Amino acid sequence: MRSANNPEARHGSAGTRPSIGGLGAISGPPARQTKQAWLAILAAVLLLPVFVRYAVATEIWIFAIFGLGLNLLMGYTGLLSFGQATFFGSAAYVAGYLLKYANVGVLVALVVGIAVGAASAAVVGYLCVQRSGLYFIMLTFALNQMFYFTAYQWTTVTGGEDGMPGVPRPAVLGFDVHGPLPYYVAVAVLFLASMAVMKRLVESPLGKILQAIRDNEARAEALGYDVRRMKLLAFVVAGAFSGLAGVLYAMLFGIVPLEAIGFVFSGNVVFATLIGGSGSLYGPVIGSFVFIWLSESVSTIWQRWPLLLGVAFVIVVLFFRGGVVEAWARVWAWRAAQRAPTATVRHDAAP
Repeated sequence: MRSANNPEARHGSAGTRPSIGGLGAISGPPARQTKQAWLAILAAVLLLPVFVRYAVATEIWIFAIFGLGLNLLMGYTGLLSFGQATFFGSAAYVAGYLLKYANVGVLVALVVGIAVGAASAAVVGYLCVQRSGLYFIMLTFALNQMFYFTAYQWTTVTGGEDGMPGVPRPAVLGFDVHGPLPYYVAVAVLFLASMAVMKRLVESPLGKILQAIRDNEARAEALGYDVRRMKLLAFVVAGAFSGLAGVLYAMLFGIVPLEAIGFVFSGNVVFATLIGGSGSLYGPVIGSFVFIWLSESVSTIWQRWPLLLGVAFVIVVLFFRGGVVEAWARVWAWRAAQRAPTATVRHDAAP
């Protein structure tokens, strides 16, 4: 039976924190692990367009930015939110409208999108952090539905179920990003910047406080931390990341679909983060690759591709609560354990 102090029981946490904070496949001291992890990410950024279409590769990194925001809530703070599409879609609609009708630049659209994502998250978060557990989860879901039906009914602005087409992709500081490759490069740079910001954040004192709240909220409150304020701050930061992803998504396809603000889209990023590894900085990146690759590539050759996603999710829940990150770590730990006896025998046999 779960204890009352268990964050999984009290805050609606997904309960998928892995025992590691990195990729798990990298050995050596922490500094070396971090360096090798970043080299792996840079290699993925460079090589991904070789194996998949530019649009798919770009969507993977956009979805990874989206997942980074959710992971701050779910993996580092212990708050399971089914309403992240609220901030993603709101930012996409506002920035898309400005790009289409006000002819603003890309940088202005990005700043506005981040601000809209953070502001909407502040409003939603203020209401949601008043409750915990199942009530918290249902509040995020219900408010997401309110935003969804507002967008559905406000057809003069959002286009309703037809979405908002015709979102342009202006030049950035004189550089044309209209082509698939230049836009991929721009998104990849923003993804790397987002990763760097998130890494600094989770390793900062604020990040440690959020993890303390995740592990034991009552103890964190007893130490003098304003738990609700910290949760709200995590909500706002996560909303800012979601807003950035929403603007990039709108410019990628030239349209803001109604589904971008729906609860199904919120569920997609939750599943992707869980499969990759909630509570690991690199989990959302891995999960985004798996989810987008399945939905965009495998779906063209097998219509029942969601079965693979369902099987992967069941395996994660039953055996690898840390997702792919934990599974990878276990494999490398097993290999290290197999090599250790051999090394010991060789050392003992030496003269």
